[in-house]
Amino acid sequence: MNIYFGILSCKVRDSDLQGVIEEYGHEESFKIIKDRDIGKSKGFAFVEMKDDVFGTKAIKKLNGAEFDGRYMVVKQTRPKT
Repeated sequence: MNIYFGILSCKVRDSDLQGVIEEYGHEESFKIIKDRDIGKSKGFAFVEMKDDVFGTKAIKKLNGAEFDGRYMVVKQTRPKT
């Protein structure tokens, strides 16, 4: 299951996000999207969870949760068409 994390603080690092995700199961991959020119986070990330059950649980618990002073938007990504 692919999950979108939005409205993240620009200060959030890979290790910070990974710590939050690990509470809900193991991720296959994750990526904080960064500006190519300056290398600063754009405030969103994508996470691929190994198990849909854990991914669904993470979405339910984390959507709207406060993380580093912001309320995250967490939802399943739509398949590419």
